[in-house]
Amino acid sequence: MPMYPQGYIGADAMFWDLSNDVGPSGDSAGLRLRGGAQFNEFFGVEAHLGTGGSDGPVELDHLIGAYGKGILPLSDEFRLYGLAGITEVDFDVGREDGLSYGAGAEFDIAPNFSVGADYMRYLDRSDHTFDAASVGLRFRF
Repeated sequence: MPMYPQGYIGADAMFWDLSNDVGPSGDSAGLRLRGGAQFNEFFGVEAHLGTGGSDGPVELDHLIGAYGKGILPLSDEFRLYGLAGITEVDFDVGREDGLSYGAGAEFDIAPNFSVGADYMRYLDRSDHTFDAASVGLRFRF
């Protein structure tokens, strides 16, 4: 049985896509670091820091965000989760912030290590969206 609160850090490959109706669009791959605290088996908080990648006219300088994390444990080793919060995204063509949301899953591969994947909508505007799919490892301490 885990002890709470429980901290964690992780690193992910992040595959992002900026879809824009009125300006430059792009997609590429970058790196996302994440860290957080899980307060019980159902709730935690998480922060993301991402960077990297450019394709065509758009380059992702960085993203930084903070999220509440709702967790649905399906077994001792497997969890689904949802994230909702605020993100600031800085492209070489401008900076924006807004509400963000996403969902993912994690599977424990060792007592303190898990592998996971998620899909985030970091920006959702009427004329453009910024999404990212990520896969990586997490270490709990």
